[in-house]
Amino acid sequence: QVQLVESGGGLVQAGGSLRLSCAASERTFSTYVMGWFRQAPGKEREFVAAISSSGSTTRYADSVKGRSTISRDYAKNTVDLQMNSLKPEDTAVYYCAATRSSTSASYSIPARYDYWGQGTQVTVSS
Repeated sequence: QVQLVESGGGLVQAGGSLRLSCAASERTFSTYVMGWFRQAPGKEREFVAAISSSGSTTRYADSVKGRSTISRDYAKNTVDLQMNSLKPEDTAVYYCAATRSSTSASYSIPARYDYWGQGTQVTVSS
């Protein structure tokens, strides 16, 4: 059972930056594909970014591409999401997720992920 704990959310002005972090409890962290998703009020959960178990492959949603970077630290068992040039439409609860069974073509599918964190709120003011 993998436990995921997100941190780093908060209130930021449009144009600002935030760095979200997800800490994983599992010692086999390096075998998991890690993803970030978000969910705004009244909307479905949507894909933000993902990184392969080796770290060699990353995927981004078009809405954040060029403004966000996903990375992972195997020594710390963490995966971070650096978000820049934030917009009010980035406001949502951000979730970290993990799976062992996913190909890069399906990184964006929430149902492919087996473990989820509790989420961290990101609010971007205009």
